[in-house]
Amino acid sequence: MLRLCLLAAHALRLAGAALLSPGSCAFEDSACGYQWDYAHLSWTLHGEGHYISVDTSYEGEKAVLYSPDLYSEEWSCVRLIYQIATTLETSREPTRLNLYLRQEGESFDRLLWSAKEPSDSWLIASLDLMNSTKKYKLVLEGEMGQDKSGSIAIFEIKITPGYCMECDFEENHLCGFVNRWNPNVNWFVGGGNIRNSQSILPKDHTLNSALGHYMYVDSVYVKDFQEVAQLISPKTTVPMSGCLSFYYQLKQESNIVFTVYLRDVSGFYEEIWKTDTALSTDWTLAEVDFNAPYPMEVVFEVAFNSAKGGYVALDDISFSPIYCSNQTGTPFDPASAGCNFEEDLCNFYQDHKDGPGWSRVKVKRNVYRAGDHTTGFGYYLLANMKYTTQPEYIGRLYGPTLPGNLQFCLRFYYALYGFFKMSGTLAVYIFEENHVVQEKIWSVLDSPKGVWTKAEISFKKPMPCKVVFVSLCKSFWDCGLVALDDVSLSLGTCQAADSILLSPGECTFEKDECVFTQKKRGRGSWHRRRGPTPTSYTGPKGDHTTGVGYYMYIEASDMVYGQRAYLVSRLLRGISGKQCLTFFYHMYGAGTGLLSVYLKKEGDDEEIPLWRRTGEQSISWLRGLIEYESDKNYQV
Repeated sequence: MLRLCLLAAHALRLAGAALLSPGSCAFEDSACGYQWDYAHLSWTLHGEGHYISVDTSYEGEKAVLYSPDLYSEEWSCVRLIYQIATTLETSREPTRLNLYLRQEGESFDRLLWSAKEPSDSWLIASLDLMNSTKKYKLVLEGEMGQDKSGSIAIFEIKITPGYCMECDFEENHLCGFVNRWNPNVNWFVGGGNIRNSQSILPKDHTLNSALGHYMYVDSVYVKDFQEVAQLISPKTTVPMSGCLSFYYQLKQESNIVFTVYLRDVSGFYEEIWKTDTALSTDWTLAEVDFNAPYPMEVVFEVAFNSAKGGYVALDDISFSPIYCSNQTGTPFDPASAGCNFEEDLCNFYQDHKDGPGWSRVKVKRNVYRAGDHTTGFGYYLLANMKYTTQPEYIGRLYGPTLPGNLQFCLRFYYALYGFFKMSGTLAVYIFEENHVVQEKIWSVLDSPKGVWTKAEISFKKPMPCKVVFVSLCKSFWDCGLVALDDVSLSLGTCQAADSILLSPGECTFEKDECVFTQKKRGRGSWHRRRGPTPTSYTGPKGDHTTGVGYYMYIEASDMVYGQRAYLVSRLLRGISGKQCLTFFYHMYGAGTGLLSVYLKKEGDDEEIPLWRRTGEQSISWLRGLIEYESDKNYQV
């Protein structure tokens, strides 16, 4: 059952109900226009405790709560105070709370945030919402998982204009900022006539009053050299760049080091500001250019050398999308460093002194040779080393120059043919500026033959650099073909990119069947599988997403002539205008039947045919594209 710390909960109360903006709710005596979906579990409003909760003895159930229509042309911040309580320490299907954005004119909800960590007290989540001209709803989904005594409670939802990292520290939730606990030095809330420090603390900056609040850290309890206190902002959830500003006061009797860092999800720190003054008797404005193209936290760190070091006070943190300095030029676009090779080599090039190297090739749709990864019948790069007379032959493909001091995730697909030993036949190097320093960051160890396999690499270099793909023929007797396609680059680590879940409406079948169900299951139904199909000379060797992942398939040998197997989406929201359905299909083997896609509108008996293919098509995964319209709710 839910264990509620009501004393702590009331300390976290954001504001009176009368002051709450549209979409905000303190759940004191009503749900503020939030409604639950009666097709699922019901939420319970607890007027005395001022929260709303759901719990169940039925595993696998879920509860859905959605806001009234909201509208905001300005950037805004959603703060959610919640608690997940479970009795199972680990579970294959944990209790989880998800927050979605449902925008007008979109068939699918976009996942903004998800949490599954249980706690004994209330937690706070902060999420930035970018400005939009469309109406939207917030949708909260509680998944109860396998724990029959699990529960989820929401204490408050508050939507405020501005950015989540902005804070004047006047409210008890402290805008989601947290102190990293240290036995001796920590950040505390100051002001409000609080006198719990031996230092003479200033009035706050916001109200210029002893009743106002700010954050401060004092050296009084320092015991060791270089004791450090950290105040950490909420993590950014959307790309942001501009000017970060704050006010601080500093009283120093021995060396104090006050520094501001950016910290990414892998724990890497980047210093962006450091105080250059020994004494600041009045509130001093600090401004620093800020660039967070991927999720980051701002860390305010103070290091003391002795108990008589002094103190630092901090107030009124704000953000502007306009840089503090007169910066010109455009930010780096990672899309410029990617290529699917359909039109040309994009920004990739070869050094002609290396020899012929890589060639751009295309294979017609057939059942003997695999096509490209992008569409199955497009272009890819091929290093044909099978007939070279040069042992230790190397083919190099250079990418464009990348800026230094940024975290990148490189993804690409490769396929190998004809090698006896695959290890080292394809490698990725980083060449730093002027090609002075080169570092191998990845190489093939083993791979299924002739299967487009996905590789992903995270890297960060202080200086501008280039990615170089190197194909290697080790000896005359062991040379083959190396194929490369769909190179992409994104900002942030690959781990961070993976934490941003799939695009709305996308399903790779890696975890489950997503929004799809079957009319009936049996021998002649769709199966989720990885690797090759069990029948020889049919089906793919691997999936299209990674080469080693899952896909859905039908085993025709279990079916009789004329039998059908349906894979049906859940009911999707109808919208005006055209929509595009993209999918990859594999039809290889003698006696392959008919694959059809239909649109079924809500309330109609008729299934509208959109697309069909019959018979053997290719040994490759082929891309299907369908454009359709439906202003009614519908199923695919």
